[in-house]
Amino acid sequence: MREPDRIIRMKTVLARTGLSRSTIYRKIAEGTFPAQLKISTHGSGWHESDINRWITDPARWRPDREQ
Repeated sequence: MREPDRIIRMKTVLARTGLSRSTIYRKIAEGTFPAQLKISTHGSGWHESDINRWITDPARWRPDREQ
């Protein structure tokens, strides 16, 4: 059975990508970075697989999930 896709938080995304918080938000607005998922009233995160796909090829990354 396949493992479920983990949800990772901003601190992990910052560490893995090397981007700043403001750059991540700018890229989300441009559509060149995976959008966040709302996971609670005041919390959000990303699917780990989306971040891994972006890290693999940031220049060619395109969203493939319905947001």
